[in-house]
Amino acid sequence: MVVAKKYVLVNRSEGFPQSSDFKLVEETLPELKENEYLAEAVFLSVDPYMRAYMPSLEPNTTMIGSQVAKIVESKNPDFPVGKYVVGGFGLRSHTIATAETKSELGFKTFLLPHFNNLPLSLALGVLGMPGNTAYFGLLEVCQPKPEDTVVVSAAAGAVGSIVGQIAKIKGCTVIGIAGSNEKGKWLTEELGFDYFINYKTQNVEEELRKAAPKGVDCYFDNVGGDISVTVINQMKPFGRVAICGDISSYNATEPAKIISPIRSILFNELKVQGFRVSSWNERWLEGIHKNLRWIIDGKLKYRETITEGFDNIFKAFTEMLQGGNIGKAIVKV
Repeated sequence: MVVAKKYVLVNRSEGFPQSSDFKLVEETLPELKENEYLAEAVFLSVDPYMRAYMPSLEPNTTMIGSQVAKIVESKNPDFPVGKYVVGGFGLRSHTIATAETKSELGFKTFLLPHFNNLPLSLALGVLGMPGNTAYFGLLEVCQPKPEDTVVVSAAAGAVGSIVGQIAKIKGCTVIGIAGSNEKGKWLTEELGFDYFINYKTQNVEEELRKAAPKGVDCYFDNVGGDISVTVINQMKPFGRVAICGDISSYNATEPAKIISPIRSILFNELKVQGFRVSSWNERWLEGIHKNLRWIIDGKLKYRETITEGFDNIFKAFTEMLQGGNIGKAIVKV
């Protein structure tokens, strides 16, 4: 018999998540049935969307999340022992799954493709959901053209850092917005961003006018709030905005008070589109293989902030929500 550990959501969290909102419990798993397999977590993902979904989750259920897991027992020939899977099993150590098991976002569990000897953890980052969010969100929603000016908020995160690099591959000028000079140095010196704005220490409106005096063509929005209003108000006619996330509001206890950007959207005839990466489920491997090719060719770089230990998941989750990670936040079990 296998005893699994899992984090159960006790409270949906009002404001910033507290350790008391979660409970670490044990669960004895049953014997496998036909077409089932047992997966043991190797890497767990912590992502901003997890906080966004918490208000809609039922209390006393396993906290959502994706993981890379190793198949340790199987009664399904398509999922043999020794292979690795990517699945939305939640924050748990062991899972009984089938080929039809889906994540909270509707993604099917799938065997890990060949990564050319790169780390398996990349399946939760640049070669997984965040990488595909960047790939499809930028190329399909923003549709950047060579010499466009592209602005990315939360630019040093798992999604934003890939967005900016793909924009550079496409011949764009890229401006990244993030919250520390360490992140800015990584973006400009290693990833090739043209400009960096520290929203904590600089005036975003003034710095954006310096970096993009003719205006912004594309904005990849991960944060919402005042920063997004500022960027939208400086966009060129017929600019494109991809709404990926709203991190600035996830832990808010009161409605945000911001000046509406509707006038800028209206008079500049902007295209503003919210999107969920699951819309490209049928093209999922396209994004993974394209990003992999760019990594192999030296055009796409990545970074991971790795926390060791299953018992430190809450620490990794809250540090990620506070911007403590550079690149993808991962927990190594």
